[in-house]
Amino acid sequence: MAVPPFDPELSVALESLGNGPREPVTPGNLAARQKRDAATRPRPTADDLRADGRFEVAELSVPGLRDGPDVTLVSARPAGREGPLPLLYYMHGGAMIMGNAWSVLPRILREWVLPLDMAVISVEYRLAPQTRYPGPLEDCYAGLLWAAGHAAELGIDADRVIVGGKSAGGGLAAALALLIRDRGGPGILGQLLLCPMLDDRGHTFSSHQMSGVGMWDLVSGETAWKALLGDRYGRADVPPYAAPARDTDLSGLPPAFIDVGSAEMFRDEDVAYANGIWQAGGQAELHVWPGAYHGFDGMAPQAAISKDARRARTRWLRRLLAHSRDAEPRLAG
Repeated sequence: MAVPPFDPELSVALESLGNGPREPVTPGNLAARQKRDAATRPRPTADDLRADGRFEVAELSVPGLRDGPDVTLVSARPAGREGPLPLLYYMHGGAMIMGNAWSVLPRILREWVLPLDMAVISVEYRLAPQTRYPGPLEDCYAGLLWAAGHAAELGIDADRVIVGGKSAGGGLAAALALLIRDRGGPGILGQLLLCPMLDDRGHTFSSHQMSGVGMWDLVSGETAWKALLGDRYGRADVPPYAAPARDTDLSGLPPAFIDVGSAEMFRDEDVAYANGIWQAGGQAELHVWPGAYHGFDGMAPQAAISKDARRARTRWLRRLLAHSRDAEPRLAG
């Protein structure tokens, strides 16, 4: 099967990694991969994130829902800002099986929090298979409810909350938007979905076209979804809050930014999700970056296409915040 060519700069970065990081995740090596990720993925401390006083950072433990455990949130904002700030409520990537809330923050602080004068909360949700659906999503929902209910003490504007995330975190952000719409939860201003992991079924053309190519393939995807869904995997009744691509009605959602690479397995499910929002009368900005594989901007941050992608995300956030500044509060549902 022919595959789209990689961007030349991204191709060099991919080849430099060697085969180790590109080895598919399987049920047999999942535990070892999780252990390696926990040992090697950056985990900056609160003091590291304060960056010599440029940011105020706090690690918070908030109550879970439905007898769930407490949820850890990492909250950060520019130092010395008194008034309520818009909030980016962010979920890290890692296919629901890896990652942590701290590793994503240095770039978010540098690229969005300081330039856009906003706050961020990053969620340390529980990982699969130790915690299956709906545990990770309920962690994220519990944290969001707590943040909205404590907006005054956090110094955030509860009417200007954007949910966002990358890969699995993008899937969780999309699921949160659906959950808020259907449960009547706190209003959110927008959803920032970066190469989101949305579809458990593995039936799109791109999921097969890109299998064995790039940074994430069908074997790894099946392993991650099985870890998250357990006995639900492969069933027709998987809920859209687990896999947002399952939702057949994407009406009533806040504006979305969706981006994905042309050379990654999530391409077709992400394009279809944007199309579903448009067909339901909603607003979505879609970018398909030519020659980009999954996680390209993290692997090759200095590549021209990576810089373009980061600028597009920042422009969308800036426009959304500017348009909301004098508008009435936006409610979900």
